[in-house]
Amino acid sequence: MVTEISKLLEPFAPREEGNAVWVREPLEEAPRIWQELRELGYDYLAAISGVDWPNRGVIELVYHLWSLQEKSFVHLKVEVPRDQPRLPSACHIWGGSAAVNEREVHEMFGVEFQDNPDLSPLFLEDWEGPPPFRKDFDWRAYVREKYYCEDREEDRGYYKG
Repeated sequence: MVTEISKLLEPFAPREEGNAVWVREPLEEAPRIWQELRELGYDYLAAISGVDWPNRGVIELVYHLWSLQEKSFVHLKVEVPRDQPRLPSACHIWGGSAAVNEREVHEMFGVEFQDNPDLSPLFLEDWEGPPPFRKDFDWRAYVREKYYCEDREEDRGYYKG
């Protein structure tokens, strides 16, 4: 099965590792490839992980797909522009597992998934700041503003240096 998948993804230079295939796919090809993989038996979207690359101006998403019958993985990397992180939803292909993973990526990285019916927060219900998993998010400034007061003697050390 892994070899068959590698042939399907050959234009994108797949890399095989045991029972897994890694490949970087162009954004415009992603929905078509997702559908073809689903039809080939990759019936479970285990996770969508993300990496923010501010120096390259992209957010890289990795779709971790699992064929339960074949016991093999496909890891699809797709890059979205950091200034307008948007791509089609995979909900129509993998249902609930795509919906939940897309909600998390939306919340933590600010990626918009077109046609996802529910991008409401999973973890940060009262969050008002920028996406916290982006590398330009300043955790120290957030904690200082949220939990410390410069006017209190015991907090002043947090404001020095």
